[in-house]
Amino acid sequence: MAPTGGPGAGRVPYVDDDHLLALCHRVVDAVPVALAPVEDWRPRGERPGQYAIDVTADRAVLEVLDEAGIGVVSEESGVHRPGSALVAVVDPVDGSTNAARGIPWYASSICVLDDDGPRVSVVANLATGVRYHAVRGAGAWRGTTRVEPSGLVSLREAVVAISGMPSRHLGWAQFRAFGAAALELCAVADGTIDAYVVGAHAALAPWDYLGAMLVCQEAGAVIGELQGRDLLTRDPDARRAVVAAATAGLLDELELAASSGARRAGS
Repeated sequence: MAPTGGPGAGRVPYVDDDHLLALCHRVVDAVPVALAPVEDWRPRGERPGQYAIDVTADRAVLEVLDEAGIGVVSEESGVHRPGSALVAVVDPVDGSTNAARGIPWYASSICVLDDDGPRVSVVANLATGVRYHAVRGAGAWRGTTRVEPSGLVSLREAVVAISGMPSRHLGWAQFRAFGAAALELCAVADGTIDAYVVGAHAALAPWDYLGAMLVCQEAGAVIGELQGRDLLTRDPDARRAVVAAATAGLLDELELAASSGARRAGS
């Protein structure tokens, strides 16, 4: 998987899905190994919102991906080998505040993109060991069990996870705010919750959602963007208002409720 030389430098030879999935698992495996010697997870990093554990985890992730020779877009260290045909979009620790405070809901997320979009992904709850993976065209899995969403169609019956507060109650039965978007989206994929939506003035970066987006899509859940923007991006500065649901009907209801609330807040 080393980069080829000459005119096509930065591109990699064909790699099959099994090898890419194994690479993703190696990336995720490296994070708890790197964090195991760290006794205090609370110290902050150098930039706002960053913890020292984020930097430690990123170094471990990059070591694996550097050896593979593919491109990287990382929350912590930015873009590496941007000309590569394969690019891993990675969040070494999604939910760092949860991790620092001992709340067992934080993850590593990686999604490998090719020219056609998300190809393989792994999202792992680092606290519990629960691991999701997906391969384009081959389904989504929690461990060895294939997952599917709840099938719920009515917002008034739904349990909805949120990131950031909406401007008003959106009509759900109940809501939850867990603090790690990748895991919330995977929870939509496996039917643990019915939907997910970002709140007013909230948005996600590509590393927050791309890995879980493929899990949702392969499970049969639906995922969209409240402003109609394309979710597929390698731009580290891009931010998206992500919404996901068990069914298309539920997504439509939630998008309508969220957009109506945004108009009222801005009026």
